Amino acid sequence: MAAPEGPLVVGVDSSTQSTKALVVDAATGEVVARGQAPHTVSPDHESDPEQWWQALRQALEQCGPAVHRAAAVSIGGQQHGLVTLDGQGRPVRPALLWNDVRSAPQRDRLVAELGGPEAWVERFGSVPAASFTVTKWQWLRENEPEAAAAVKAVRLPHDYLTERLTGQGTTDRGDASGTGWWSTADQAYDEEVLGRVGLSPELLPRVLGHGEAAGTVRPQDGLPLPQGTLVATGTGDNMAAALGLGLRPGRPVLSLGTSGTVYAVSTRRPADPTGTVAGFADARTDWLPLACTLNCTLAVDRVAALFGLEREAVEPGGGVTVLPFLDGERTPNLPYASGTLTGLRHDTTAGQVLQATYDGAVYALLAALDLVLDDDAEPDAPILLIGGGARGTAWRETVRRLSGRPVVVPRARELVALGAAAQAAALVLGEDAAAVARRWSTAEGPSYEAVERDEEALTRLAATLSDADTLLRRR
Repeated sequence: MAAPEGPLVVGVDSSTQSTKALVVDAATGEVVARGQAPHTVSPDHESDPEQWWQALRQALEQCGPAVHRAAAVSIGGQQHGLVTLDGQGRPVRPALLWNDVRSAPQRDRLVAELGGPEAWVERFGSVPAASFTVTKWQWLRENEPEAAAAVKAVRLPHDYLTERLTGQGTTDRGDASGTGWWSTADQAYDEEVLGRVGLSPELLPRVLGHGEAAGTVRPQDGLPLPQGTLVATGTGDNMAAALGLGLRPGRPVLSLGTSGTVYAVSTRRPADPTGTVAGFADARTDWLPLACTLNCTLAVDRVAALFGLEREAVEPGGGVTVLPFLDGERTPNLPYASGTLTGLRHDTTAGQVLQATYDGAVYALLAALDLVLDDDAEPDAPILLIGGGARGTAWRETVRRLSGRPVVVPRARELVALGAAAQAAALVLGEDAAAVARRWSTAEGPSYEAVERDEEALTRLAATLSDADTLLRRR
């Protein structure tokens, strides 16, 4: 391996299942070292933040000597998670993760109490789903009041890890915009909502500006990062991935992972009163309208396992329809839903059911595609397909068939960590983070031409979703 051309930086992706760390040459984007350590997640979607810290240390240690030369580090983390800390900075209880939808009743009450979806969109850019942090906090107050009373600081996952590095409570506008208590209209914490849920703004982190440093790495035993290393603001995982792609306005991204997301950068503050699109801020000064599904690759893998199939063992035809809402669903907003299968015949094969599951997962994302794009976006712009599912032929071909658009699969794989690395590099080099990523050519990869859109499958899915609405909303 050639000697690095520029300073080395570290980008971190602290996701639901693991923490990844990349040591990257800031000049070229070359990954010179990497490490990864797993997380444990409970069946009810909780996770101990302390294990994220231990996983970060392990992942950094695996990077070897290169990590000792890092000039800056940045954390990209799973959005929405509720991290509650006591006066010594220790977790009061396990974190409630983004895919925990127990707070659906609290969500419904909060939306109604503040004037309905339109009022939320006007102030926050989003109608909160049961995954948003504000609904989780209200659930904690109502169901575990002693734990809530012991809380002296509230953080998001990336905030928690950044604070463990620096000793300072900070966040960024991108991740803060997914809480439900940071107003995108005012770009500040909303005192009325905080008062309504009994949360003092003093318990929340300071929101840093684009390009601002969160601090420096403080001395800590067992941490391989050098003391005094610059720490960038960090951001949420979707914002970090957008940075990692160097995303420009009008280019759609579809991410296939534990959750599915579809998003695009916009120069206009989004506001969708239907709640389909979350009007997030991005990690810079623009916006990141985004739709998210709770059921994506894991739901498809679960159906494959039920039939004893490999995940690629799909078969066409059959007329069967699957709505794979195994964990409830966020897009569409059906937190009480379960999976639905209809259209079975004597000659239906297991492979056809599996293909229908892919169709159901992709349909939920594509239904929001036009909503996340600005009106003047090119209607045939290629979809950037990212996430673990992007490497699967069945996923890629399902997206092509149901979207009717060309698809590009970027060669760069760890886009959240690369986005965090670009943020760290921008801090060191005095550049814009998205421009750094574009110089690294992270969005380049194999391109697949558009195919004719499968209108029959789309019509069948839309009709099934409509007909099953009452069943899917039943508690």
